[in-house]
Amino acid sequence: MQTQNPSVSLIRATSYERDALRESLVTLLEPFGGIAGFVKKGDRVLLKPNLLTGSRPTKECTTRPELVYEVAQMVIEAGGQPFLGDSPAFGSAKGVALANGYQPLLQELNLPIIEFHGKRYQTVNEDFNHLLLCKEAMEADVVINLPKVKSHVQLTLTLGVKNLFGCVPGKMKAWWHMEAGKDANRFGEMLVETAKAINPNLTILDGIIGHEGNGPSGGEPRSLGVLAAAANVFALDRAMLEILQVPPHQVPTVAASQRLGVCPELTAIEFPNLSPDLLQIEDWLLPDKLMPIDFAMPRVIKSTFKHLYIRFLKEPMSAYGNTNS
Repeated sequence: MQTQNPSVSLIRATSYERDALRESLVTLLEPFGGIAGFVKKGDRVLLKPNLLTGSRPTKECTTRPELVYEVAQMVIEAGGQPFLGDSPAFGSAKGVALANGYQPLLQELNLPIIEFHGKRYQTVNEDFNHLLLCKEAMEADVVINLPKVKSHVQLTLTLGVKNLFGCVPGKMKAWWHMEAGKDANRFGEMLVETAKAINPNLTILDGIIGHEGNGPSGGEPRSLGVLAAAANVFALDRAMLEILQVPPHQVPTVAASQRLGVCPELTAIEFPNLSPDLLQIEDWLLPDKLMPIDFAMPRVIKSTFKHLYIRFLKEPMSAYGNTNS
């Protein structure tokens, strides 16, 4: 997607404390010219965190609100207009965000949260053009992808590319799983084509504390002490595999990006700060056992009812008032 060698900025970062995190982000983005290298005055900027679930708020299943806060502040200072968006598997983006401690930053920055809605876009590969992507991401001036480092029981790891699956609206995710059947390679290609279509301007990976083991939500927190950033999301994911010491063929999204010719060789990636070998983790835990990626019809129906129950009954209806969307 880029003609010049892609650059991945990697630094050590150990704190979510406001001042320390702000300093870390300044260092992280300095090789790209700071946030101003991506955001211009008047830009509508989608911040796309990982808002997987509200059920385990202390287990690092979602992107930390502290990171979202500091990035939003930087966008505002650059003259941009940030808004938050995601499409969680269960519940609403606002409900999951509130359960994970996002309320203070939403109030302080008057940051809108939008619920994603679908629309077909011709930019999707012709093999997958019947699938929906959210118009809110496709029509934003700038997309800043804010994933969390997590192991994943279906895809081994979830990093930058997988986080963009949140731009598939609502329960369409389950139908994507069904469409792919048991073919992890095809599902990986779907995710890569989604990332290509959305083409995030910047990805900042939250790896200060990750989630290892039986993720994306059933594992446990693990300190990594890493922040990563890149304009090329495929290069960022490839670099992170070196840090976690996971072979690319074990991660369907990275393997698919290599087959489709969008993942650069590690030797072609520039590392203006630290190189991956200086940040390697010796014993990162992957899932005990990988699960099939397909959702059988009864599971899709059950999942859909669960989603509707959480969104409209279990979550307080006040969560849907004044969403600024």
